Amino acid sequence: MCSVPDGKKLVRSPSGLRMVAENGAFNSPFCLEEPRWVPDKDCPRCMQCDGKFDFIRRKHHCRRCGRCFCDKCCGKKAALPRMSFVDPVRQCARCALLSHKESDFYDKQIKALLAGSTFAVTVGASDKCETMTCRLSNNHRYLFLDGESHFEVDLSAICSMQILTEASGPGENERIDTYAGLLDAQFACEGTSPCASGMLVRYKPSGSQDAQQLRLDGAAAGDQKATAAWLAAMHKATKLLHESRELE
Repeated sequence: MCSVPDGKKLVRSPSGLRMVAENGAFNSPFCLEEPRWVPDKDCPRCMQCDGKFDFIRRKHHCRRCGRCFCDKCCGKKAALPRMSFVDPVRQCARCALLSHKESDFYDKQIKALLAGSTFAVTVGASDKCETMTCRLSNNHRYLFLDGESHFEVDLSAICSMQILTEASGPGENERIDTYAGLLDAQFACEGTSPCASGMLVRYKPSGSQDAQQLRLDGAAAGDQKATAAWLAAMHKATKLLHESRELE
């Protein structure tokens, strides 16, 4: 184990090298913990093709799910950023597909979230709004909102996130689509609309049991294309957070 800059350390686990936060309490909320491997004695056969393990057909563990497979069913290595592996690791076909689907978030969308986007922000039922830049913190644990004032929203305290979409034709009103709920709601639909213009966030401030609402209106702040891209990334981030909680 050795320390590296930016509050992270390189750790060698049975599965490979991982880059994790110095303090485990500050791990990215998108990360998954390494699974407990199914004991060798409990898996005499491949858990995919049911082939019997022997001297020729050796058993291997998928680094994402921890189950036992033969080399044919678990022979490929794939990147697994959600477990902070430095190099590609062995995964079964199902897990490799999941990891592949998540790779776009880590390659592109998380960079958009870190860069931020500009919104007209309204707090609660106030009729006043402030132009602010909203971005994801470097440790992925907070949304930072910066303008004349500054405040932070802990992602773990978000109750729900809704996407605002513009009217698609004359006479139609703004539509609100619920995409994700973290504490007590479920997904209502998938994907974000290309005309996404803002979002409604409900969260519980530290020490409070009452939810606070933020309205972030991108259309009023400028670059619609950049806003839509940031909202698409935020939708994916919220979905990953929801999945992480389901696995806890």
